[in-house]
Amino acid sequence: MPAASIDFLKRVSMFEDLDQKSLEAIANAAVEQRYEPGQDIVRQGDTGVGAFIIRSGKVDVIQDRGGKETKLSTLGPGEVFGEMALLDEFPRSATVRAVEPTTALGIQRWHFRGILESHPQIALALLPMLTRRIRNAEHMLPEAARH
Repeated sequence: MPAASIDFLKRVSMFEDLDQKSLEAIANAAVEQRYEPGQDIVRQGDTGVGAFIIRSGKVDVIQDRGGKETKLSTLGPGEVFGEMALLDEFPRSATVRAVEPTTALGIQRWHFRGILESHPQIALALLPMLTRRIRNAEHMLPEAARH
């Protein structure tokens, strides 16, 4: 795997505390893919098979709420989406669409599970990101639905 991919992964906040061997394992499992503006990278409702790390470009995270598309956020280089699919097989909670030419590194769940077994510290790096996602989701719920 090119050293450039490992250097890039070191700058991704989710991976910044990982050792060289863990970074190499992730870099070896990652597949680089290119997307054109307007192209869906993942679609809400599809079964997620892995996560993506944006290497270059920009994407919008869009959720269909009763037939109306709502833009939740815009992500750029170094940001990660789809990370929940590394841990479960639930349908995607949102669509992610390229808004400019975008390159992303994709990591599939079955590769990631194998990496986790030999590099469990990666799981610790995922926890703050997942916790933040849960907290953000709770803020969007009505008070009665939070318990």
